[in-house]
Amino acid sequence: TRLVTVLGAIPQQVVRDLLEDPRFRIALDDFVPGQGRTVWLPCPAGGGRGSRCVVLKRRLGECPEAFAHYVIAHELAHAYLRNGAWGDIADPEQAADALASNWGFSRPI
Repeated sequence: TRLVTVLGAIPQQVVRDLLEDPRFRIALDDFVPGQGRTVWLPCPAGGGRGSRCVVLKRRLGECPEAFAHYVIAHELAHAYLRNGAWGDIADPEQAADALASNWGFSRPI
């Protein structure tokens, strides 16, 4: 439900851009203590056409809602920006934070 909330709040052209791209995936991290994890992601392609995968952890369902919404929006922003800049913000982490905030999901204090 937290993912659906974020997808419903971000601009629909962003949702379309992601969902219409066959390289976009959302995966649930299947980490098992002592056994590791397996997350299958498409291999990046050349020319800036790499994978646009978002891997979410199960604990996002248990942490405070505002934090979960922020993390999900931040990771979707990375996928949308292809881990690149946003406007004048060149650092990918700062760009994803700024875009998530622009969508209404600021980093909680």
